[in-house]
Amino acid sequence: MSHRMVSDLMTTPVVKANRDTGFKELAKLLAECDITAVPVVDDEERVVGVVSEADLLRKEAAQLDPAGLLPVLHPGPSARAKAEATTAEGLMNSPAVTARPQWTAVEAAQVMERHHVKRLPVVDEADRLIGVISRADLLRVFLRGDSAIREEISGEILLRSFGITPGTITVRVVDGRVSLKGTVERKSLIPVVVRLCQGVDGVVGVSAELRHRIDDTSAASEADAPRRAGLAT
Repeated sequence: MSHRMVSDLMTTPVVKANRDTGFKELAKLLAECDITAVPVVDDEERVVGVVSEADLLRKEAAQLDPAGLLPVLHPGPSARAKAEATTAEGLMNSPAVTARPQWTAVEAAQVMERHHVKRLPVVDEADRLIGVISRADLLRVFLRGDSAIREEISGEILLRSFGITPGTITVRVVDGRVSLKGTVERKSLIPVVVRLCQGVDGVVGVSAELRHRIDDTSAASEADAPRRAGLAT
């Protein structure tokens, strides 16, 4: 079973900044390129940090209200330093959370979720910037056609992995929702098949009406196993 890789989905070439890129230039990059964050690289193109919209907004939030109606914020030393910074060096979050080109879309999505970020710079073995993967890029996985999903489930999962021939299980895919109907040899295969189908790129959900010929999950079948083994010898 194959998955779309970060290298297949990432955006190139990359909009980037240097350590000495100024505040206004950073704001211009985000606005003109319609992005929410920009990676910061050193002279050897290695990613050293990321500047986001939130980092720039700290300066606006730190300004005094001319009318004197809003409460005065008292940020901590770190937040105050960022609010006073004028270049990417002082504004960026470092070290940057990055992705590798050989990651699957699932791996990249999990890292984004864990670190609460919307974009990941993609780096090579030397940590040099080669692309950017965003939430929008990852969502392209779900644009995969129903026929391609059905073919992968029928051919890669059912036939090649389990030897289940076409027609034994009917696979139907509508808008990424997979329905399985048929019979498998052993009951223990049912959750495995469902789980593998859920992991196919582009699948939104899986429902299964699967019967089994042998219940290999019950206590009775486990107790009978030594007796059957003895008879077999």
